[in-house]
Amino acid sequence: MLRLLLRFDSRKSFASPLRRANHGPVRNTDKLASMTAEREIRILVPRLLDWFSESARDLPWRRTRDPYAIWVSEIMLQQTQVKTVIPYWERWMRELPTIQSAAKASPAKLHKLWEGLGYYTRVRNLQKAAQQIIARHHGKFPEKFDDIFALAGIGRYTAGAICSIAFNQPTPILDGNVIRVLARVFGITTNPREKKTNTQLWQLAESLVRNSSLITRHSSLSCSRLNQSLMELGALICTPRSPDCAVCPVQELCFARKHHLQEQIPHLGKRAATTNSHFIALVVEHHGRFLARQRPAGIVNAHLWEFPNVEINGSPVSPEKLCETIVGSTPTALEKLPAIKHSITRYRITLEAWRADIGCLSSTKPKLPGRWLTSAQLQKLAFTSAHKKILVRLEARR
Repeated sequence: MLRLLLRFDSRKSFASPLRRANHGPVRNTDKLASMTAEREIRILVPRLLDWFSESARDLPWRRTRDPYAIWVSEIMLQQTQVKTVIPYWERWMRELPTIQSAAKASPAKLHKLWEGLGYYTRVRNLQKAAQQIIARHHGKFPEKFDDIFALAGIGRYTAGAICSIAFNQPTPILDGNVIRVLARVFGITTNPREKKTNTQLWQLAESLVRNSSLITRHSSLSCSRLNQSLMELGALICTPRSPDCAVCPVQELCFARKHHLQEQIPHLGKRAATTNSHFIALVVEHHGRFLARQRPAGIVNAHLWEFPNVEINGSPVSPEKLCETIVGSTPTALEKLPAIKHSITRYRITLEAWRADIGCLSSTKPKLPGRWLTSAQLQKLAFTSAHKKILVRLEARR
């Protein structure tokens, strides 16, 4: 008999019952007990598998079982939308098709391939992990969860995703999409970021993927498909706002839908307040060359390139004064470029950009760190996202 691997202490698992208008308190503890019964799991798992077989998107990394290719996709997909990742993944696999090529690539090439994806620590850890695979596993991607988990930049979710998708192992996954699906279906009303609730979600995810291997008609890839079905359901139907419950394959099993709590579950607590920042950047041109600088290690966007800039903290900074500070000369001509609006997590950045032409200099050596580069040379470098937009606009005006 199919046995449920998970047992909850339902009275300790949740915060006080939620209330909804005109319907009184919701007894979520009772619902949890029923939703974790064997019968519900038996219904839920095959429906997810059937739905995924019929409705899954045709994504390029789903056409392969190569763990390296799947690993690259998972790293790129962290905090990044699928539609954004597809061209990056395709270009990466053309340029660096093997673990060995990723391990040996120059930092400049890695950053250029990653340019625009953000969170550049990901790509540096990816190369470090590729080098670890060569050193520890003779260049062959490991198959054991613990070995994968030990690689640089790979957490529990990513290790589980690779094990299940590439090797069809019953390892659980838990990302934002999966958390949302499980919380709504099983009526988990406490904050998923809290340790106790997060542990329960991992246990539930493990129970589902292990039971999926018992569905005989999907046995060849059942674990892979089950985990991907949870992610896909969260991405396409069980969305953060206005989920399309009418077409959900598990709608009648869903606690949140039954009690009209889709907008309240999952309960993630208050969002961090946004922080506004204002920068002024100067595109200094001298005899057809532009001044650019590389950001140092150990800071945000380390090793990427940018135009000289300064953050404005209350006191205004004129482009003339900034030019004097940078190159020791005032500009002969100034042109204001369209402002750049940019967001990084909770930060809202306004980048005021100016193009400055300067006449003869007593020395072409800038007063601050930087290099004079041609437009062609700039195009080969990996710029921060905001400064890349400045570069694109400069090229469009040529």
